[in-house]
Amino acid sequence: QDSKMSRRIQRLNVQFREELSELIQHELRDPRLHGMVSITRVDTSPDLENADIYTSVLGETEDKVSTMSALTAATPFLRRQLLERLHIRRIPNLHFLLDESIAEAARILELMRKIEKGGA
Repeated sequence: QDSKMSRRIQRLNVQFREELSELIQHELRDPRLHGMVSITRVDTSPDLENADIYTSVLGETEDKVSTMSALTAATPFLRRQLLERLHIRRIPNLHFLLDESIAEAARILELMRKIEKGGA
């Protein structure tokens, strides 16, 4: 029973990530959305109450802040869209969280390149 549930959650996580990515790219018209926005992963709680949406925003700090507030403001719209698209009984509460891991990896790669060239 447990593994069946966790497989369902994993499937939902993938569906949520794909649909949210699509919606953010094509349906949101908020001028606060800046830089490149991508959903890196989704963690839905086992009770389907909440979903943490890890979001990478490439850009300056101000871009990240305004993009995250735009996503938070769009949450009711995004939940309605997911409900229509996925045909499941309930959509969890969406919590957008800034995922800095991609930016961090890019920074580390840049440092490594500088070291290889002989100057850090």
